[in-house]
Amino acid sequence: MAGLSDIEWTDATWNPIAGCTVLSPGCTNCYAMRMAARLQAMDHPAYRGVTRKSGNRQVWTGLINVNEKALSTPLSWRSPKKVFVNSMSDLFQDGVPTDVVSNVWSVMAGAHWHIFQILTKRPENMLKVLRRAKLPVLPNVWLGTSVESCKFNPRIETLRRVPAAVRFVSFEPLIGAIGDVNLKGIHWAIIGGESGPKARPMEKDWVEELRVQCHEQEVAFFFKQWGGKNKKSTGRVYRGRTWDAFPEQTLNAAE
Repeated sequence: MAGLSDIEWTDATWNPIAGCTVLSPGCTNCYAMRMAARLQAMDHPAYRGVTRKSGNRQVWTGLINVNEKALSTPLSWRSPKKVFVNSMSDLFQDGVPTDVVSNVWSVMAGAHWHIFQILTKRPENMLKVLRRAKLPVLPNVWLGTSVESCKFNPRIETLRRVPAAVRFVSFEPLIGAIGDVNLKGIHWAIIGGESGPKARPMEKDWVEELRVQCHEQEVAFFFKQWGGKNKKSTGRVYRGRTWDAFPEQTLNAAE
């Protein structure tokens, strides 16, 4: 599954693998899990068996399917794009073969005119796999981790050890205060509330403490959304404006 995206901080999504597992509270209302269930019901070959019924909802089974047909897709996009890698999964979850990650790396190196954005809740796996496979630092690849509350701030410490041209943190869904956080070595922060039918609320104070710390530590601040059941109605205006900062220096160097 690949194509243009309405995610505010990217242009396109690319999903060479399908399937995932629930890891932490930020996964509870995962939009990808809901979408994967719909695709499975439509008999999309990449999503067969990746979700199962649990109570009144579908949840991940832990099955991972490699979508070989999608692997080379970014090479066919001639216009430069920001590409969110595995928006429907996690490239560094347990069970993804190292050779699959290596193949993804080869495509990203070949499609050097794009910016690739990889987000994981498992930065320790990211660090381990990159070292084991001896994968190079690519100037057009941004590596990030998700942090939904202060309990998961240690993910940032691990990410800091990952060799990357750009490191970023997605504080989405932000379901708790982050508190004081060390953003040394982090270039970009995305902040967003949870959206969808069972969305948990995001407090303004949680956003403001991150905005202030990003400003003080010179980290690009991107406010994605307030979220809620209908994210279009709540919008993405904060303090009277939108906040769409990117790590511009690296963007310009890669173009």
